[in-house]
Amino acid sequence: MIRAFVVGHPIAHSRSPLIHGHWLAEHGIEGTYERVDVAPEAFPGFLAELRRNGFAGGNVTIPHKEAAFGLVESLTPRAEKIGAVNTLFFDGAERLCGDNTDAPGFIAHLDQSLGLDWTERGAGTALVLGAGGAARAIVVGLLERGLSRVWVANRTPARAEALVALDPARVEAVTWLDLPAAMARTGLLVNTTSLGMVGHPPLDLDLFDLADDAAVADIVYAPLETPLLAAARACGLRTVDGLGMLLHQAVPGFARWFRVTPRVTPELRARIVADLTA
Repeated sequence: MIRAFVVGHPIAHSRSPLIHGHWLAEHGIEGTYERVDVAPEAFPGFLAELRRNGFAGGNVTIPHKEAAFGLVESLTPRAEKIGAVNTLFFDGAERLCGDNTDAPGFIAHLDQSLGLDWTERGAGTALVLGAGGAARAIVVGLLERGLSRVWVANRTPARAEALVALDPARVEAVTWLDLPAAMARTGLLVNTTSLGMVGHPPLDLDLFDLADDAAVADIVYAPLETPLLAAARACGLRTVDGLGMLLHQAVPGFARWFRVTPRVTPELRARIVADLTA
């Protein structure tokens, strides 16, 4: 019996058990994937006891991602760049390792939604709105995918400037006032802020500066179609919702713990959408 988990505080809202439970049943694997609520002060002790408690690894969510980054024994190069860990596993030497699968999860969803040639549009450029942890992961993913230019805009310019260090030759910070000019040159617009999420104000942004073949992505998945995506669709632009990133980022962890690489299928997506709308 292989045991895995998602740890956070609070954790009752997590859809990860639905995702991994679906794959466990689909592949007939004898295993479990559990929600574990751990307060910040108890998190180091929780990690120290993982093996003794029979866990093969698990996922880390708010507020523990940065703490996990500093507590694991080994980090993947991607996790080192992002500065946060969302996936834990043990290597052959029984060291607790940390990875961050948000970056490849986001890119995999773009590839599935837009086709593998999406990087050829807009000269391989992207504009990322926001400069928090999610934005950092997405910028890393875009750079790994080979984009030639990534602009980052944030209402606090210093936070956007901090992401330039990821690749000064390809990442550039722009001010909120410079958005129209940046949008005119971008092939992909990505919202990583909470604007548009249930309980938050919408993102007030004029999309008419985007090229006709540009795409708009939003990492928010509640609601599934944010005001930004609705406006993009009304303009005839291609859109990418936030749910696919949640689904695809779960694949690498499942593969590490249960030794089977699952697929993100329409059936899985329908199951999570039904839960979101229930």
